[in-house]
This record gives sequence, C-alpha cells and structure tokens, in this order.
Amino acid sequence: MPFDKPGRSRYNGLPGKGGPSMSEVYLTPEGFERLRRELEELKGPKRREVIQAVKTAREHGDLSENAEYDAAKEEQGKLERRIHHLETELAQAKMIDKTKIPEGKISLGQTVQLRDLDSGEDSRFCLVAPAEADFDAGKISVTSPLGRGLVGHSVGTEVEIQVPAGRRRYRILASEMT
Repeated sequence: MPFDKPGRSRYNGLPGKGGPSMSEVYLTPEGFERLRRELEELKGPKRREVIQAVKTAREHGDLSENAEYDAAKEEQGKLERRIHHLETELAQAKMIDKTKIPEGKISLGQTVQLRDLDSGEDSRFCLVAPAEADFDAGKISVTSPLGRGLVGHSVGTEVEIQVPAGRRRYRILASEMT
C-alpha cells in the first residue's frame, strides 16, 4: 500500500533520536533573523513607548481607579513576556543543517508542492519550525497535522493524512531546500 500510517511524527534531517527535544528550536536563517529583528524592535522603540504610556497614566492620579494605568501595565506585562519568549527561543535556536537532511526526503526547511488527490488542487508551501509558521506567507509547521504527515516521505509518494477537515490524500509532486 503506498500510504504511510497517518499521524506518525518524523523529524528526518534533525539531530537526535526521535526528533528535537523541548529545549531545541530549529530555525531557518530567515526565521532566526526575523525573530532577532522583532526582539530588537520590542526591546527598543516598543519598550520605550510602553514605559511612556505607564508614566503618563500614572500622572493621572489615583492608581486604584485608573483604567488607563491598568491597561498600560497589562500591555507592559505582555511586552515583557514576549521579549522573554523571544530571548529564550533565540538562545536555544539551532540553524537547520542542510547536510544532515536525507536526500530525497521531505524535511524541515523544504518547500513542498502537493496535489490533493480528492480535489485535484495543487498547493505549495515551506515546512518550518513552529516559531516560523505563517500560513498567509505559505509557511506551515512541521508539527501541524499536514507537516507531520509529510516529513520523511519522498517526491512521488502518495500519503493519507488526517487533517482538521478529515482524511485527505496527497501526492508529493516536488520538493526543494529553501
């Protein structure tokens, strides 16, 4: 039978047995740079803006009934949590090593072209780490149902994958390292 067992997670091309550990964050060079730029923006101009909003709200008097102050402090908390999250991800980041990806196998960092065998529609997207996923930009996570179902397969293979909309059958038409 040409179909693999759906739902089996494979991380071919990634170091370690059975896939990355919870402390490993695999990123493409572009993904790393995007997160680094976001962190820089949050720690610089955005942080100064939020600090100024807290200061301005504090100047309005009684803090116990100051909704503007509460909102500014909440925004400051969200900002600091995002900064912490990005710092942690970047500190744990490992760049995808293209030399460790088995030739001919679908893996993290590849652009894949598929044909939905039920609808006949073709789609193209890049398989990325969860931190880089952006459906509108054509980047899906290797941990998504579709990503998990494709990793480890070869071009020309037919796979059956359980996705939120139900079971779908795909043919892998092409793949290339991005």
